[in-house]
Amino acid sequence: MLIYNRIKITSLLIFSLLHCLPAMQGQTVKQLEAQRKKALQQIETTSKMLDETKKSQQSSVNKIVLINRNIKERQALITSINQEIGVLDAEMEKLNLEKLALQEQVARLKADYAELLRKSQTNQSFYSKLMFVMSGKTFAQTVRRLRYVEEYSTYRKQQTVKMQEITQKIQLKNDSLSLYKNRQLNVVRQKTVETDNLSKDKKKENQIVSVLTKKEKELQQEIVKQQKKANDLNAKIEKQIAQEIARAEAKRKSEAERKARQAARNAKAKPQSQSATKTDPKASTPKAADKSTPANVAVLTAEESLLAGSFAKNQGRLPWPTDKGFVRGHFGVQQHPVLSHIVTNNKGIYIQTPKGTNARAVFDGVVTQCFAVQGSNNAVIVQHGNYRTVYANLTDIYVKEGDKVKAKQNVGRIFTDEQNDNKSELYFQVWCDKSILNPEKWLAK
Repeated sequence: MLIYNRIKITSLLIFSLLHCLPAMQGQTVKQLEAQRKKALQQIETTSKMLDETKKSQQSSVNKIVLINRNIKERQALITSINQEIGVLDAEMEKLNLEKLALQEQVARLKADYAELLRKSQTNQSFYSKLMFVMSGKTFAQTVRRLRYVEEYSTYRKQQTVKMQEITQKIQLKNDSLSLYKNRQLNVVRQKTVETDNLSKDKKKENQIVSVLTKKEKELQQEIVKQQKKANDLNAKIEKQIAQEIARAEAKRKSEAERKARQAARNAKAKPQSQSATKTDPKASTPKAADKSTPANVAVLTAEESLLAGSFAKNQGRLPWPTDKGFVRGHFGVQQHPVLSHIVTNNKGIYIQTPKGTNARAVFDGVVTQCFAVQGSNNAVIVQHGNYRTVYANLTDIYVKEGDKVKAKQNVGRIFTDEQNDNKSELYFQVWCDKSILNPEKWLAK
């Protein structure tokens, strides 16, 4: 009885812990492993870009940006690894508890089986069983005794099979435990490597920052130069979009006037008697004047309206305009990576990519502009109804005005600045009519 109570209490404890573990874990081992692999790929991409800067031994802002990015990615990876180690610990604890429960079950079955053997020790021979059955006082009692002997034999076989099955389950738990222990060992090793790399990156960052802060005057001059280029590009893009909207509005007015003249000619061609006898009361009522369309809103065709609606519904889910890279410059007012007292105001986002990367459309649309800006290479504007996306700092352009493009279709190659650490950077904007939007709110995370 004491053994039975101990087993019962242990089983209840195991059940309670197993019930709580899934809630404690959150993400699964598989999800965290995928997250870790993705983080490693991002670090690999950034490290590749950093390697491209080594052709120039000079300390630069671009090197600081890339090293800083590497640091953030490694910190995120180490956090993910810590979570994975925690989940692996929980999984192993769960497996151990399950194994303990199975071992307790086997112990109980073995004890029951031993008791069966002890009780049936004197009745093992065929003759003894036969005498037990035949000694029944009535036929019904004899049948019941025969059934008892058969059921008893079947029960013993079932107990043997059950013990074998549970023993196999225990072996599977042991195999799983071994697998998780090996996986945890590899993850811990990777954490050690990444922690060491993180320390090296921080040391390298401090060295470059120390060099650059001594060149504050030169950096300020470069910032002024870059801001002028950005302002010129933004002005050009704004002008091009305003002209597009103006042309669309002029075309709409021209078409409306043509239809009005045609309607007037058709009305004059009708016989006076027909118009007199079939007067429509509503026709005599003056129509309210149409509200004028605001200057910053484009009037769309049915096809453009449909496209604009689809674009708007995909906010936060649009594919990135590059297949690799990271946001180096965010939208709006941003602090300089070295000179903390200097800020810039970005009208789009700057996506830094490996050398040779293509820019690609983020949604289906029509190419409305392909133009060059002095000092900023080429730009492409793709219209999605009353929304537009802009892809700037391109060298080769793969599309022309009037082309219909699909999502993820390449529109041009991003310029690589060999004079600035081989930096490849796409300037990307999102517009709604004449209003500029934050692109990061539209792209998938």
